[in-house]
Amino acid sequence: MSVQERKRRERAERERLIVATARELAEQQGWDAVTTRRLAERIEYSQPVLYSHFRGKREIIGAVALEGAAEMAAAVRAATSAADGPRERVAALAHAYLGFAARNPAVYDAMFQLDGGLAFADEDTPQPLKDAFAALLESLGEVAGDGVHPGLFTEVFWAALHGLATLTRAGRLPPEDTESRVELLVDRLAKV
Repeated sequence: MSVQERKRRERAERERLIVATARELAEQQGWDAVTTRRLAERIEYSQPVLYSHFRGKREIIGAVALEGAAEMAAAVRAATSAADGPRERVAALAHAYLGFAARNPAVYDAMFQLDGGLAFADEDTPQPLKDAFAALLESLGEVAGDGVHPGLFTEVFWAALHGLATLTRAGRLPPEDTESRVELLVDRLAKV
């Protein structure tokens, strides 16, 4: 292995460590607890080393969001691939999405609530975000209905899931009724 290859590998490992540490700290204590000083202390590198990877917290949030989008896409695809039929796929998608949001609240916030400097619904949208939307579209597009644009239907269904995730987490909706809400979404919105 050349020196240059080794340095690239070490840089990538440091970057993964920074993102993983930020994510862990955010999940434990919230995003307000994530500062470059605390990250530097936890990973045992200086703040300038952190800044050589990320210009600041905003870019770290963006990196966590991209990682989360890839994980969410994988979770949705795994759940939907195991389901038989359109109704079951849509229900599995909804449960996988809501489960991901509940298990990873800080990552979910990085993806959809915080400014990570990422473009959405744009040519400049990073591929992991496009892929996460595509994971939803793959199952929802088939149930959009005649004359309904699949992408538009996916956006509306996604908005409903996002509302359920954030309102349940905020204590505005009782979590014990989640299954009934998913059933309503699947039966009334997806009409499958």
